[in-house]
Amino acid sequence: MDNQLFRERLEAGELCLGTCITFTDPTVTEALCNAVDFVWIDTEHNALSLETVQSHVMATKGSAVTPLVRVPWNDPVLIKPILDIGAAGVIVPLVRTADDVHRAVAACRYPPEGIRGFGPRRPASYGREGGPEFCRAANASMITIVQIEHIDAVNNLDEILAVPGLTSIVVGSNDLSGSMGHMGEPRHPDVLAAIDTIFAKANKVNMPVGMAVGDDLDVLTGWVDKGAAWLAMGADFMMLVRAATELIGRVRDHASPRRS
Repeated sequence: MDNQLFRERLEAGELCLGTCITFTDPTVTEALCNAVDFVWIDTEHNALSLETVQSHVMATKGSAVTPLVRVPWNDPVLIKPILDIGAAGVIVPLVRTADDVHRAVAACRYPPEGIRGFGPRRPASYGREGGPEFCRAANASMITIVQIEHIDAVNNLDEILAVPGLTSIVVGSNDLSGSMGHMGEPRHPDVLAAIDTIFAKANKVNMPVGMAVGDDLDVLTGWVDKGAAWLAMGADFMMLVRAATELIGRVRDHASPRRS
């Protein structure tokens, strides 16, 4: 399996940095491959077709970048084609219980470890690979990440972390804040306290914790200091807007004395 450096770096305790992909043009992913460790191709909140996702996954080929795809829901019907087009793993939103996580893990793995139907194309080198060894290798290399973004998941975290086959968890602080009655306040003291609980419990069992946050440097480095194993830093459009705004602002500031 290609693009497994993300898993290897997590196991080695190295910080992994990436960003969310929302644009349809795969050249965005290709252009970022010299800068990031992974891309989070987001189909939960963005208009990305299966064909578009495949193009983004293909854009990482030959690089050290791991393509992860956030699916819209914890549904094997949605997860199966994402894996069959070559994603290294999936990010499953809004789990609440250990049973939810068991279902996500099972959807990512071939029997007897899971329920994934056999039909890979790109991962099987277009029919050149197959058989039991291929299936075992696919199961062993699979990356299954779930989002802890509801207070129910925090309350059930011990059981969630004990699910075999779970690779990592990622905190979704915006939805978590909403489930706690503080919608739009991801840095409310109660929310931050809940996230501290998540980190403490995950660290106790050596489960890597990721954070999906914006592009504020102080916030990002703060999560690194708390022990985040990986960061999804903003999104492609945020980086574009921020860079353009900063550059245009500096040029305008430089030119303004000439106009006065």
